[in-house]
Amino acid sequence: MSESQELKKQNEQASTGEKKKAKIDVTKLVSIIPPASELRRKEERVKEKRIRVRWDESLPQGIARISKELASMLGIKDGDTIEIVVAGRHKFLFKATIVEEGSINEVYCNPEELREKGVADKSIATVRKKAG
Repeated sequence: MSESQELKKQNEQASTGEKKKAKIDVTKLVSIIPPASELRRKEERVKEKRIRVRWDESLPQGIARISKELASMLGIKDGDTIEIVVAGRHKFLFKATIVEEGSINEVYCNPEELREKGVADKSIATVRKKAG
């Protein structure tokens, strides 16, 4: 009787068109698709940073030396114009020179130029890439 029961099942499946299909595992596909909130998110770049302005006798006037890490954070390339603002009201423009070593919290400038502008060594300032 077991053979007859199997034949009945096969006949029923054939008549209804049912076939057993292996289910596809979609968890692997879903794992590579990011959530909707991530699709619209853009990586925000830091626009300015508080730093200390340091004196460096070896630099010519009009040049500021910044670390590679700080430059990449602010989107500054070698030769770009940067703006250093001291006490919120004294703005100075310098041409950026990027160096491999150096602190992320310090920018080095010519001491004679800074003295003329009234900026002391180790003054706190804000540095940003010049717009435009």
